[in-house]
Amino acid sequence: QVHLVESGGGLVQAGGSLRLSCEASGLTASNYRMDWFRQASGKEREFVGGIRWSDGKIYYGDSVKGRFTISGDNAKNTVYLQMASLQPEDTAVYYCAARRCLALGCLREYAYWGQGTQVTVSS
Repeated sequence: QVHLVESGGGLVQAGGSLRLSCEASGLTASNYRMDWFRQASGKEREFVGGIRWSDGKIYYGDSVKGRFTISGDNAKNTVYLQMASLQPEDTAVYYCAARRCLALGCLREYAYWGQGTQVTVSS
C-alpha cells in the first residue's frame, strides 16, 4: 500500500524557518508528481509547491513569494519543503499529495494524501 508521511512541523517564531519532509512508500517516485498543500483554519486548501520526479521540475504557488523551496531525494522517496521568513499567516496544516504521471503528463486527480503536519507561527 502507498503511504505518505509528513514530518517536521511545529511551533516557530515569526521570521524563523522550518523544513518539512514527506516520505513516500509503496510507489515508484519517478512515476509521480508530489505536491505540498496547506490549509489554515477556516480557509480552503491552498497549493504551495511540488516536484515532478521524472525530470525534477519544481512548481510553486504564487502565495509563497520566493520564501519556500522544494527539493527532493528520490533515493529516499522524500520531498522537502524548506520554509523561511515564516509569518503568522503561514500557520496551517501542511499536506503532501501524489498524482501519477504518464509519458506525456501527470493526471489531474491526486491519488494519495498524507495526514498532514501542523505548522504554527507565533507573532
